[in-house]
Order: sequence, then structure tokens, then C-alpha cells
Amino acid sequence: MKLFPLNKNSIALLFVSLVTIGFFAAGLFKVLDYFIIKVLLIGGFAILLVISIIYASKNKIKKNRPEDKLQDDSH
Repeated sequence: MKLFPLNKNSIALLFVSLVTIGFFAAGLFKVLDYFIIKVLLIGGFAILLVISIIYASKNKIKKNRPEDKLQDDSH
């Protein structure tokens, strides 16, 4: 039994939580003023934004019934 199944939702949730914890920890330890920390965290956020736009553009609407065969619901 796997503790965390690896699918798109869990990977996205893991990545968002890592970026959020990174911002929180950097602010807590007062290292957010360092340039390299800013680059890493804002770069992670930018990568997350690009990946979400790519997945959103690939998302297609699925229809329950095919249009070729009409179903008679009058019974």
C-alpha cells in the first residue's frame, strides 16, 4: 500500500506545498532578502504557473453520450 499515490493531483499538491513552505521558512529565518533565495522561490512559482497553464490548455470536455446515437428516455 502506497502512502501517497503519484498522479497529477498529488504531484501538483506536493509542488505547491513545497513552494509555500519555502516562502514561509525563508521569511521565518529572515533569508528572504538574499537574491538566490528570491530567485529559487519565484522561479518555483513561475514553473508552477507555466505547468498549470499547460495542463489547463490540454483539458478537454468529455461528453457522457455520443452525439451519433440518440437515446430514447421516454420509457
